Amino acid sequence: MFIKWFFLIIFFAVMIACGFFARRKTKSISDFVLGGRNVGPWMSAFAYGTAYFSAVVFVGYAGQFGWRYGISASWIGIGNALLGSLLAWVVLGRRTRIMTNHLFSATMPDFFGKRYNSKNLTLVASAIIFIFLVPYTASVYNGLSRLFEMAFGMPFMYCVIGMAALTAAYVILGGYLATAINDFIQGIIMLIGIVVIIGSVLASEGGLTESLTKLSFVNGAAEEGIRQAGVFTSFFGPDPVGLISVIILTSLGTWGLPQMIHKFYAIKSEKAITTGTVVSTVFAIIIAGGSYFLGGFARLFDSPAIHKDGGGIIFDAIIPSMLANMSDIVIAVTIVLVLSASMSTLASLVITSSSTMTLDFLRRLYKKEPTEKVQLLLMRLLIVFFILVSVVFAINPPTFIAQMMGISWGALAGAFLAPFLYGLYWKKATKTAVWACFAFGVGLTVSNMFLHYIPSSITAGAIAIVGGLLVLPVVSVLSKKPEPEYVENIFSCYEETVTVHKAHSLEE
Repeated sequence: MFIKWFFLIIFFAVMIACGFFARRKTKSISDFVLGGRNVGPWMSAFAYGTAYFSAVVFVGYAGQFGWRYGISASWIGIGNALLGSLLAWVVLGRRTRIMTNHLFSATMPDFFGKRYNSKNLTLVASAIIFIFLVPYTASVYNGLSRLFEMAFGMPFMYCVIGMAALTAAYVILGGYLATAINDFIQGIIMLIGIVVIIGSVLASEGGLTESLTKLSFVNGAAEEGIRQAGVFTSFFGPDPVGLISVIILTSLGTWGLPQMIHKFYAIKSEKAITTGTVVSTVFAIIIAGGSYFLGGFARLFDSPAIHKDGGGIIFDAIIPSMLANMSDIVIAVTIVLVLSASMSTLASLVITSSSTMTLDFLRRLYKKEPTEKVQLLLMRLLIVFFILVSVVFAINPPTFIAQMMGISWGALAGAFLAPFLYGLYWKKATKTAVWACFAFGVGLTVSNMFLHYIPSSITAGAIAIVGGLLVLPVVSVLSKKPEPEYVENIFSCYEETVTVHKAHSLEE
């Protein structure tokens, strides 16, 4: 127990120290929300990666999809790296930084309002973000519950309150810069931790080859309809269609999540884009690929602890059960890893939510533009409010909220991905088409939560994301075109001339 507490105390002390350090450099709204658009390449890359992966991925998704798909779940991690990280930086990184800077936009709702010339889009988008980030934040807390109960015998409530208080402290102190510094430190912890954990778990089963051999003899339960041996070590697993849905939701979905896109707003330079692309991709391969690869061996650790009394699997208990018999050092490393993953994601979520509500919603209620000091105060108060609401839902989640956690990504990405992507590249995207995407993405995922006409919320989210990419161009063609002069002014930012050294570009 001493080893576990020692790791935790050191971790907490470093986080708070980063908050005090960043506070000295956080003087304005731009500093608090975007780090003054001056965040270096490595911190940008780690900020993206650590916001991407939380306890939801390591504990919930890795256990759930590893159990369902076996080793083929590793494809999810590969998709996260190539589609959710590499391609996201290549397609969105530079254009997002250029256009949002040109529009003086600090949030995704503000981007929608200025890009499509509609204040109402800003208000509705900010409401969607707040509504669907709360359950996602609560799910981040829930991912820690069984690990802390296993390691410390500590009630979940104390864990949630402690993590919430610590995150609120360093985010309120230093804003985005404190978050970015901590993300870098937490990212390094995650990289070391996942290697240690995978090695320890496989060693407990005789190594990689022996673990794969044992897994190849495992049959699924009869009620799962998976009777044949070897299916959990096959290339695409027992359910390729379900696997593809998960890859789409967890990889392409990041393109429309405000807390992920926010990282591109704060890019400092061209070097930050190049480095960020490479580093975040490698980070995703190790963290996501490692997590899902680890989860692929879940059925080797089948025990009564992961089965419900009335039948069925407790997916959140799978990873903790795999680690239950590990050494104290490994368990301590796991706790710090999952805390790092969760707190980095949580910090990103509260920054996104508080800045959105302040800059895009509450500020518009003032007759006169509030001072920066007032707006910073509002953001800090909203950080506390947002964390309190998410803690309440995490400790006592109503049934509909528990269901809502699974559709948060689908609703947000389904509503926002197409308007944001087309908004960066296509001049003919219309305001009406954006409204159609909002209605389609949120409407599909929420209605399916109650009516269940699509069996899986994962599949529903994937359909919402892909469907939005079709809805926007179709509605844009059929609806009133935007004013040419207004659109040309927005896209003029891409035509500005910059001077570079010959070492980077040869003259013709």
